Amino acid sequence: NIIRKVLKKHNLKAAFFLTGDFYREHSSVARALQKDGHYLGPHSDKHLLYADWKKRDSTLVSRDVFEKDLADNYAAMKKAGVAIEPPRYLLPSYEWYNDDISRWAKAKGVQIVNFTPGTTSNADYTTPDMQSYRSSEEIYRNILLHEQKNGLNGFLLLMHIGTSPERTDKLYNRLDELVVELKKRGYAFERIDTLLKFKKK
Repeated sequence: NIIRKVLKKHNLKAAFFLTGDFYREHSSVARALQKDGHYLGPHSDKHLLYADWKKRDSTLVSRDVFEKDLADNYAAMKKAGVAIEPPRYLLPSYEWYNDDISRWAKAKGVQIVNFTPGTTSNADYTTPDMQSYRSSEEIYRNILLHEQKNGLNGFLLLMHIGTSPERTDKLYNRLDELVVELKKRGYAFERIDTLLKFKKK
């Protein structure tokens, strides 16, 4: 709800990649997000790990399992009353995939998308007991530091809408502040399909 309010306040259109389980359990939230003009896509029906963490070229699911999981994710979207808009993008679960997954997705007319590395915004799910833990303050500073050094033009900035209850320090509570600061630095925000279309030209 916080994310939705901030996006509405600034008239921003974001992309939400959600699991089939999310669409089934929170269909009204998904419909409301789409009604607000956001892009909605799949994030694996059951949040499967597609590739080995250490040997990335080792695929952990068969093509049939991947295709069924993707189809089930789309079916959950449809059942939730969410329109499936072209172009079709997939943000892989755990933001982790390999060439097999890219190839199989492409054969289904789906393009893989992922966050742009460098800001650590994707670490907003981490909890204090993890070695990889990053506080929201640290992530916020990293985003602005990366912008200062390299810019953020064309960036896909990832933020999780749901994180463990053990993480009480939610990055989305800093979203309004971040948007205001980036606008001050001259940035405009585009919906993913508009951004990627522009980048192809």
